Amino acid sequence: MMRKYIIIGVATLAATAMVAAGAGRLAPSTSMLQATDTIVPDTQTVNTPADGQDGTVVDEVVWVVGDEAILRSEIEVMRIQSEAEGVTWDGDADCRIPEQIAVQKLFLHQAALDSIEVTESEIAQGVEQRINYWIQMPQIGSKERLEEIQRKSITQIRQEMHDDYKNQMLVQRMQAKLVEDVAVSPAEVRAYFKDMPADSIPMVPTTVEVEIMTMTPKISAEEINRVKDELRNYTERVTNGETTFGTLARLYSEDPGSARQGGELGYMGRGMLDPAFASVAFNLTDPSKISKIVETEFGYHIIQLIDKRGDRINCRHILMKPKVSDEAVEQAKLRLDSVANDIKEGKFSFEDAVTFLSDDKDTRSNHGLMVNSSENERTSRFKMQDLPSEVARAVAPLEVGQMSEPFKMVNTKGKTVCAIVKLKNRIDAHRANITEDFQVLKDMVMEKRRDEIIHNWVVKKIKDTYVRMSPEYAGCNFEYEGWVK
Repeated sequence: MMRKYIIIGVATLAATAMVAAGAGRLAPSTSMLQATDTIVPDTQTVNTPADGQDGTVVDEVVWVVGDEAILRSEIEVMRIQSEAEGVTWDGDADCRIPEQIAVQKLFLHQAALDSIEVTESEIAQGVEQRINYWIQMPQIGSKERLEEIQRKSITQIRQEMHDDYKNQMLVQRMQAKLVEDVAVSPAEVRAYFKDMPADSIPMVPTTVEVEIMTMTPKISAEEINRVKDELRNYTERVTNGETTFGTLARLYSEDPGSARQGGELGYMGRGMLDPAFASVAFNLTDPSKISKIVETEFGYHIIQLIDKRGDRINCRHILMKPKVSDEAVEQAKLRLDSVANDIKEGKFSFEDAVTFLSDDKDTRSNHGLMVNSSENERTSRFKMQDLPSEVARAVAPLEVGQMSEPFKMVNTKGKTVCAIVKLKNRIDAHRANITEDFQVLKDMVMEKRRDEIIHNWVVKKIKDTYVRMSPEYAGCNFEYEGWVK
């Protein structure tokens, strides 16, 4: 994976509790200054509510990168954040932290020039995930405790995290764009492995290959009608002016990512949406109207148009999922158990049964073999922690070739299904070798190539950008050359 940059700001509880809030910065402009331009570092007075006093302290500008100032308080925020998150610095933290912030500013500036975008829906979803992560931490445990520690409401926390999370996404996307064309040949991978010292060859953890067959419990007509009646009721209430679509989405939608935003999905192309959903959404023309009920793999929806821009659409939706009864779950398990018995009796193979009986479209055409997809590869191998938790529990006691008992799980579409799994293969932990672990070694070479491209880009960007820093940093051993001019 590419280097991940820590994003400064209110991303850490400890940081916001201990560092002055609202630190100022030089006024932004539309372009970074070139090396011939000049800005003189100065000092700025900022409020410090965290110290519990009404007075002010002087916050010094210690670096300037282009037309962006780096304040001493920003450096202290990042120091506390890294300590709270267990981040260690390769070198002197007093030097590497301001350098890290400066590098972020270079990436953000280039992202602006290249029109890299992050949608409000993506930002909101990411912020919400971070807040939920904090709430689930043992030392916090509740929204009220989080608000007490932060000395802010959840709404204020969301607002303050907005720009920081947006910057994080912009940096990541800018990096991805810089290395999107990186490729290595098999010959390069073999050469890299051949020259690698034996003690540097990575350990590959235990991996498994798993085949899965699923059956979806039958949902009664009464339950489907209940869901549709609810959605019709919501449509009627909005049409009559009793309430707004966004309010109902927040209260009742079962899509947690968009519900918090009043059902808003952000601008999306047709290919990013479920085909049935897209077919209805892209035919909407009047934002005051609400669509008919749409059935997708996720459940049942009603949709309201917000805006269209070219081939992209922004809309709200309310998702409702019919409830699966315990009786239906047991019936699906019994069907799977019957199929498993037929397999054990040799009437047909697990793979043939999947092809004709499984409800999982993603694996059915592949004889049930689960696929582990990441940014860089698709493979049939999973580390145990990368499997869905229900699948991992079922696989753990199996020997190669054995099938599990039927079990209930939630699939990637958020639907309750029943499944049985077969352990196709298990590869125990070992030193990587070119025959079995070519992809692992290829990823190492790709990572090295990406890091080189990123490093060289940063060095060139430093050369072309105005940089000034306090004399205390002149003797630093920086990761990137060229800061001291």
